[in-house]
Amino acid sequence: GANLILEWARAGCILDRFPIHRQIITHTPRGQTCEGNCGDNLPLCSCHSTCTSLKTCCTDYKEYCVDTAPYSGSIMGGMDFLVLGATFNRTSEIICRFDNRIDTLGYVDADSRGHCISPLLYESGWVSFSISSDNGTTFNRVGSWLSVHTGKLDAKFKATLVNSTKWQYYGTPGVQGTLEMTWNTSLVRTERVNIELWGYRETGEPYSEQWSGAWEYLYSLAKDQPNSGSFSFLPKPAENGFSSWELGCVRVSPSHYSDGTWDVQAVWTEDHALAWHLEEKFRQDSAAWALDKCVAWDQLENRLPSFQNEIIDCPCTLAQARADTGRFHTDYGCDIEKGSVCTYHPGSVHCVRAIQASPQYGAGQQCCYDSTGAQVLTADSIGGSTPDRAHDWGSPPYKKPPRIPGLSHWIYDVLSFYYCCLWSDNCHYYFKHRPSSDCRRYHSPSSAVVFGDPHFITFDGVSYSFNGKGEYTLVTAENKNLTIQGRTEPVNSTIKATMLTSVVMKEASSDVMEVRLAGGRHGLEVLHNQKSLSFTEQSWMDLDGVFVFSPTSSNVTVMFPSGAGVEVRLRGGSMTTTVLLPEEFETHTKGLLGFMNGDPKDDLMLSNGQIVGNHSNPEEVFNFGMNWVVPNESALFTYDSQYLLDTYYYASRHDISFIPVFSVPEDPDDPLNQQAAVICSGEGSQFCRDPTLGNLTKNVLLQCLLLSLFAVISCGWLSPPLNGKKEGTTYLEGAMVRFSCDEGFILQGSAERRCQATGRWSGEETSCVVDSTDK
Repeated sequence: GANLILEWARAGCILDRFPIHRQIITHTPRGQTCEGNCGDNLPLCSCHSTCTSLKTCCTDYKEYCVDTAPYSGSIMGGMDFLVLGATFNRTSEIICRFDNRIDTLGYVDADSRGHCISPLLYESGWVSFSISSDNGTTFNRVGSWLSVHTGKLDAKFKATLVNSTKWQYYGTPGVQGTLEMTWNTSLVRTERVNIELWGYRETGEPYSEQWSGAWEYLYSLAKDQPNSGSFSFLPKPAENGFSSWELGCVRVSPSHYSDGTWDVQAVWTEDHALAWHLEEKFRQDSAAWALDKCVAWDQLENRLPSFQNEIIDCPCTLAQARADTGRFHTDYGCDIEKGSVCTYHPGSVHCVRAIQASPQYGAGQQCCYDSTGAQVLTADSIGGSTPDRAHDWGSPPYKKPPRIPGLSHWIYDVLSFYYCCLWSDNCHYYFKHRPSSDCRRYHSPSSAVVFGDPHFITFDGVSYSFNGKGEYTLVTAENKNLTIQGRTEPVNSTIKATMLTSVVMKEASSDVMEVRLAGGRHGLEVLHNQKSLSFTEQSWMDLDGVFVFSPTSSNVTVMFPSGAGVEVRLRGGSMTTTVLLPEEFETHTKGLLGFMNGDPKDDLMLSNGQIVGNHSNPEEVFNFGMNWVVPNESALFTYDSQYLLDTYYYASRHDISFIPVFSVPEDPDDPLNQQAAVICSGEGSQFCRDPTLGNLTKNVLLQCLLLSLFAVISCGWLSPPLNGKKEGTTYLEGAMVRFSCDEGFILQGSAERRCQATGRWSGEETSCVVDSTDK
């Protein structure tokens, strides 16, 4: 006890700011419990997620602070998941409560392990749950469940519509016959199953308090079928008015449940247009039926408020769209890396969506590009970019239209596309309300990079090296309350150079995200509020005030509501971190990545506002870097090992005893030095102390040659003349558009117009007039 008190005294007042690290003990005391205390620290042991690696957990930590396998499932529910670590009696009556409001019935298996069934939810992201083993009297075990948008859910967790296009065009000319679906039988552990159709609708006046959405059981396609993993049937028009439901899913569930029983173990198809069960009138003349629906939608849209003024403009090029990772992300329905299967955007090879929904209306932006990298506009093609009244991925606080993930988007943006464009040829109605946004108001983000051992390229292009050992502020921006911090550690025991090993960040009241080198430097570890995240099941996660995407263990992107993006990549055992900030951050950034205002002369600014005048003086630059050491009270990092506690938490956050080598001779024959100097603002590239990191540095600088965030000039769309045609659908600087007239008309104005660097078209407006000489 006395030794423990001395350890606490050693840490001093900072213990109040970081209570996680009070447990400097080597054994687990008795008489303290994690029941009701998960996430907290008790006087003699811990119930915080860091306790496992610190070996400070209370004895019952895993009993009450539970993890699950799997940890994620469809927003539609039905996933049977195992509660890890906790023990149950065979007689335990388990109830699982999600989001403190939805109860599902769990069970205990033959090995005395507890199971829960995930419920139907109207939100994505991590949802808290608690477990009762006494039939609902006490809920004393707690954890979190990841609810996933059906479009982002791995295919292995879904039932598959074989030839989904046939399902959604069924009844249109030439589309008939048997429909088939398949599923993984392990997702419904039973011998006999029911095949049920569920429908989704939204009711109430849009944008009113009464606006709501709900799933309902409609009818069963088959009952008491063998759980064979496949089912086929010949669709008929639905009876009893059910054909009025136009959006739905098919559910496979155990046959011993009554029809439409909620929240049981099940597997769902993706939501889809229910063409296959629509009324007979649709099969007799699908185009006329769809036109009536399209016109009704047009009339509804005329009454609804416009949302397009509050959505972001599209990037001008595919390269920009893929590089602006803080604000745009691949649309899973049109992905160039998965074969460009673009059902809703023919002629496009890749689409992206704006990550954030618009503030008032929860609207979304979609941007599509052709094989040349040019944006495709709806004024030129049915496959053009379209904005969305409801963001496909939903938006906080979810649960109600238009912010319900996927479903509101289907109701207002996708079904209407079927009515007007796919089931009939009346796209002019759709594009009247969903015209493409061009890119004239788009501004590329500014980027800054930390890489190698470690080298910095600021937002305004200043290149320098800083080999301090410690924890430093990379970026702070008060206007958005954005903070990004980096930790450096020695490359090895023989070379006096450091490398970036951890980046931690938050914006306003968001969750804290940390990306760090995992043990052995063979992968990246992501920590969410100091708890390690697994991406084995899902590559995308919706968190509180932040999104995270990690398709591989060497690739992590963090995205904030402001549009700030942080890319962390692992190459050759070294982290490369790129920060992308939109123009709203101009004149607001401070830290090692500079003062973002377009002027490199004031980039190296101390925390007191003083400017470092000589960027080529390594001692001055070193003092600049040291000035941005993270204050104790502001550190966001996780200290979950004795090494981190001793090296960074208790010690000075800048190690004054670590003196790096300040200069290394350049190789005059290295052509990359000249290229890097040009691209990275001419500050020189005498960077590398370690040969391995030197090669890595060169790879990064080569990538600088391909950076796609340079400004692009757009002159905007040009319409073809009435009674004429135009040739050319690219509207960027240097592009040429040519015009011609139909027979019997002559051209007035310019026959060709070029997009100029001023953002204006050359020549005069073109028109086609009746040829008075034509007899």
